Amino acid sequence: MFDYMHSAPAAQVRLLQVGDAGQGQRLDNFLARHLKGVPRSHIYRIVRSGEVRVNGARASAEQKLLASDQVRIPPVRVAAAQTPRPAPALQFPVVYEDDDLLAIDKPAGVAVHGGSGVSFGVIEALRAARPQAKCLELVHRLDRETSGLLLVAKKRSALTALHAALRERQADKRYIALVAGLWRGGAQTVDAPLYKYLLSSGERRVRVDTQQGQEARTQFRPLEQFALPGLGRWDGLTLMQARLLTGRTHQIRVHLAHCGHPIVGDDKYGDEALNQALARGQVAGLPSFKRMALHAASLAIAHPATGQRLMLQAPLPAQWTQWLDTLRAQCATG
Repeated sequence: MFDYMHSAPAAQVRLLQVGDAGQGQRLDNFLARHLKGVPRSHIYRIVRSGEVRVNGARASAEQKLLASDQVRIPPVRVAAAQTPRPAPALQFPVVYEDDDLLAIDKPAGVAVHGGSGVSFGVIEALRAARPQAKCLELVHRLDRETSGLLLVAKKRSALTALHAALRERQADKRYIALVAGLWRGGAQTVDAPLYKYLLSSGERRVRVDTQQGQEARTQFRPLEQFALPGLGRWDGLTLMQARLLTGRTHQIRVHLAHCGHPIVGDDKYGDEALNQALARGQVAGLPSFKRMALHAASLAIAHPATGQRLMLQAPLPAQWTQWLDTLRAQCATG
């Protein structure tokens, strides 16, 4: 176990130069790299309290760092009782790869990085599988239960360029989601500010908040509808395409729940009764469906070295496709 106390005699204030390795990195990710084993919730707490300083000033967890910045890290005692297990060397389906970047098809149920109770994630497993690689860094994140396209930079220059493209909204990211209820009214752009907060347990959540929230916009388009009985208060299910116009935490999940159409299988913002019924196979004619129905299906972005437009696609997982085929057949015969 770990002890996160500020009073440990051995713990001292550290003043770290960001340097080239941290150029463009978010403050929370920089701290996570230098505070191995400390939960993210604790990192956010010391940032909010002002104990972490950048060039002597308070900073936000999302602040992007410059190589010339100096970061003050307060005393944090990390007493490890056990030596952490090394991450297993895992391979993931490769969608695209060259000397600058790697695009994989991440399976649902795998975190993108270790921490917060997860001993390892995709990035640690990739580093273990590719020990000769000088640089492997996540370009962006996917929620643990979301499957699909995930970009990994193989050079620091590629990471900086891809981060800039995402920050300047020059990427076209599209997801597929299966939601509760029959969507009405066709394509729609949802413009609803999102605010991140922590539960008393330290778990991160997001809500629509017009006063404190950050700008968040998503374009939704219904692809297919399934009128189906036996779903409790819901009249059916809808297969949706979601296009991110901003990139906030849990954006698609919260926007869909805000619209009254939560994602099937979403354990944070979804309908618990519906999720349980589908997971237990209690909807007549349908097999069990136990995952969150959100998949990062396509990504268009400029190549970080050549500038040419990359068009990347990851098909729906086979299990999900087979379940949808059964759903279509059920609706056709119902």
